[in-house]
Amino acid sequence: MSQEAEQTAGPGATASTRLWHSRQLGADLSLLLVTAIWGTTFVLVKQATEVLPPLTFIALRFSIGFVVLALLFPKRLLRATRQEYAAGALIGLFLWGGFVTQTFGLRTTGASIAAFITGLSTVLVPFFAFALLRHRPGPGALLGVGLAAAGMGLLTLKADLGLSQGDLLVLLCALCFALHITVVGKYAPRLDAVALAVIQVGFVALATWPLALLLDRPALAASAAVWANVVFLGAIATGLVFFIQTLAQRLTSPTHTAIIFTMEPVFAALFAFLWLGETLSSRGLAGAGLILAGTFVSELWPS
Repeated sequence: MSQEAEQTAGPGATASTRLWHSRQLGADLSLLLVTAIWGTTFVLVKQATEVLPPLTFIALRFSIGFVVLALLFPKRLLRATRQEYAAGALIGLFLWGGFVTQTFGLRTTGASIAAFITGLSTVLVPFFAFALLRHRPGPGALLGVGLAAAGMGLLTLKADLGLSQGDLLVLLCALCFALHITVVGKYAPRLDAVALAVIQVGFVALATWPLALLLDRPALAASAAVWANVVFLGAIATGLVFFIQTLAQRLTSPTHTAIIFTMEPVFAALFAFLWLGETLSSRGLAGAGLILAGTFVSELWPS
């Protein structure tokens, strides 16, 4: 339960608590939708970056996302305060780091494996949330995170406990995404969540284009299918989902968000199997089962 819910849980606050839980359920379902959409992106990114240079791809994706959000919420962007621009830029910095490392990592590791390593961010979020926000995670959340961590270990670690170069890049991505979730949890309840969503997406586009022009020397020749991927990833899997995430995190804690996001690699593995034919071993399936168990434990454990 978040701090706001705990404050309403005293005598005579039953109606307020029920209302909070109802809103949190709506936020959780929204975050689960975000997770399912993100589950498709590992396959689509892997396919797109086989044709487009990685930095150019990221710049295009976030430019499309920014344009969509800016057209939908121009007044919110124009009225944003200096504090909101600063917070949005900080959130965008961690988001940029996560996407750059993940996109390069996907060039040398499988889509499903990358998804599960990215999911390790859920293990880090409770510790960042406690260190930066003083949000003490409950026993259910800690047990859920522990089960998810064990599941991800089964899915990603090789027999010699080694990781490939691509795996290491995606591991760095997990660190960035954990910080992203934590910082969103800090600022979204206090500032204009819509403005933060637009600014963070715009920051990633602005930070990536100079590198793309310098290092990629963009060549934009690609098939219609690849461009369809880019448009979907930009408009839906970037603009829409970061808007939903930022709004939803006003009503739930960073640790709670992280637990829901453990479902992302499960969705990713499913789509990787359906689209790319990637399969999981019995060990991998056991790991996926532990991730699901961790999600249910964290959701059902009494607060």
